[in-house]
Amino acid sequence: MKRWMGAPTTARVKPMTAWALAAAMAVTTVAAAAQTAVDVPKKPRDVPPQVFFRGADLDMTTLSPTGKRLAVASSAGAGLRVGVVVFDLTDKIEARRAAQFRDIDVSSYQWVNDDKMIVWTWDRRLGSGRYSDDANQYLVSAAGGSVEHIRFERGDQLLALPFPHPGEPANRVLVAKTSYTSGAMLQPAWLNVETGRRTASDMDTPQGATGYLFDSHGVPRVAYIDDGKRRKILQRPAGSKDWTPLVEGEQLHMPFEPAAVTDDGQLYVTSASGPQGYDVLTRYDRETQAPEPRPLVSAPGFDYQGDFLRDAGRVVGVRLVTDAPGTVWFDPEMKRFQAVVDARFPEGINDVRCRRCGKPDMVATVFNSSDRDPGTHWVYRAALPEAERWAVLGRRRSDVDPSLMASVDFHRIKARDGRDLPVWITLPQGVKPGHAAPAIVLVHGGPWVRGRVWGWDGMSQFLASRGYLVIEPEFRGSIGYGNAHMKASFGQWGQAMQDDVADALLWAQGQKLATDKACIAGASYGGYAVMMGLAKHPSLYRCGAAWVGVTDLELLVKGERWVDDDSDLARKYSIPEMIGDPVKDIEMLRANSPVLLADRMKAPVLLAYGEMDRRVPLAHGERMRDALIKAGNTPEWVVYPGEGHGWAKNVNRVDFANRLEAFFAKHLGAGN
Repeated sequence: MKRWMGAPTTARVKPMTAWALAAAMAVTTVAAAAQTAVDVPKKPRDVPPQVFFRGADLDMTTLSPTGKRLAVASSAGAGLRVGVVVFDLTDKIEARRAAQFRDIDVSSYQWVNDDKMIVWTWDRRLGSGRYSDDANQYLVSAAGGSVEHIRFERGDQLLALPFPHPGEPANRVLVAKTSYTSGAMLQPAWLNVETGRRTASDMDTPQGATGYLFDSHGVPRVAYIDDGKRRKILQRPAGSKDWTPLVEGEQLHMPFEPAAVTDDGQLYVTSASGPQGYDVLTRYDRETQAPEPRPLVSAPGFDYQGDFLRDAGRVVGVRLVTDAPGTVWFDPEMKRFQAVVDARFPEGINDVRCRRCGKPDMVATVFNSSDRDPGTHWVYRAALPEAERWAVLGRRRSDVDPSLMASVDFHRIKARDGRDLPVWITLPQGVKPGHAAPAIVLVHGGPWVRGRVWGWDGMSQFLASRGYLVIEPEFRGSIGYGNAHMKASFGQWGQAMQDDVADALLWAQGQKLATDKACIAGASYGGYAVMMGLAKHPSLYRCGAAWVGVTDLELLVKGERWVDDDSDLARKYSIPEMIGDPVKDIEMLRANSPVLLADRMKAPVLLAYGEMDRRVPLAHGERMRDALIKAGNTPEWVVYPGEGHGWAKNVNRVDFANRLEAFFAKHLGAGN
């Protein structure tokens, strides 16, 4: 049952200029810093953990559909509750709090039109394990003074927010209910967000569809039918009322995947190319019924991973990631503007988003950031005199001093079997070339995700500030480096995947970057790798810190009736191929299950779990803890009430950071 979190309050307040808002934020962050540090930090280790792990001052910056307004999620000046600040960009920049709640936080928002937005909320102080029980949706007036609770019906899923084209309704969104048994969506319906009235759509949608791609008018052009194992994708070209097959196959082995569709029906797809299977972006040729052979966007050495940049339904470019984020502009005027931005802000990365893109009255936001700087938000208005076009909105994290942060480098090394192995190195300040530092191997979760990109990261910066070299391997299984690299992980938990983690440390030691004093740390799959590292490569690590980590592979692949988790669908379709079959591979699974290898783990261990974790239930931690105690290696143990698969409460993030700092200092020394 959902709990009402208190009446919303909105700002029928005097408009605030951008500069006044920035000043208010500065006062707030300075006051917060004063509570945690007596003196301004003069060296990295003086920066308190709160700086690395608290929420951002400015986040989720998004222009309204035509660029009339700009919304920013912010907790500054609001008792640390996250609200939405809206900047009016039509004349003099003015800001007002459009949505602020007494005892609940804004988690996300989306513009419906230039004047209204949907805001989603939850109480982040309850912990990550309770998020799903406390979500609410509100319709917010961007001009302030109006917040209405939107009553989405049980089972509703928001499908699309069409662009408010002239002559089309600008106050409706597409929703559909999802079947709890099959995952299929029922007939999509239009929901008027102002009146709450539903209108059945006249869309002819295929039976059993589980997802769609829409154009900017809210017309479905691509439909997905998934049964968990196989995927069937249908298309409906512009001007046609008929759905025809596009592609079909097993979900883990699809020939290509749709990426976006335009208003004129042009379909963009991604497909694997070359022996390493790097994903590239191409157009789909309807005559040959196949992706065009020539890539539209490719990134040698990396998969194409990106977001389409649209303006009133027009595709103007793509935002993609190689070792760092970047933009490929299809619009020549935006390509020229990017060059202007890069010349103005030559340090770091410049993320440009626009409305009326490339036009004389264009409005754009620019987010400039780097590995040492969490970033600064700017707004650009082309219609103004040149001297007035640029305005700074503020820094994402105002209390982070870039001069005290560490640098991040990307390397490609060779694993012991010759596989290309990407590795990130965060180098602490004060470590000179040729002078090695004690190291922490930080293993990402997933494991079938990308570990990180070049930029500022709180955990790696925190560890580096304490004097440790931070090594983050993109072991096989990590996505973004080709399908071959990802699929090389199948059936390799605790085996080749674990060797990759060890090889990254051995390489850093061989390069005189890391000393022989090293610990291993990580969450989720990373927590599994911590425990397997202590068992399989005990001579490499002096300690291990694992949080929300898998420890019992049989529990993971089989499940148990009395252990509540969210992995039933994965057990049925993907886990047998990607991790191991619970019957045919049982001996391999047991040989690589940390809970059965506790007697090999001699190094000190820190274990931390969320009480309400359904992704990796607390049972994994309790079984590992008991096995270590039985083996004579009692671990440090902490369980955070109310938390799920990670720490949402700031007090818990800071507490855990303090525990990590003390743990590593005890077993590695305090670093440099």
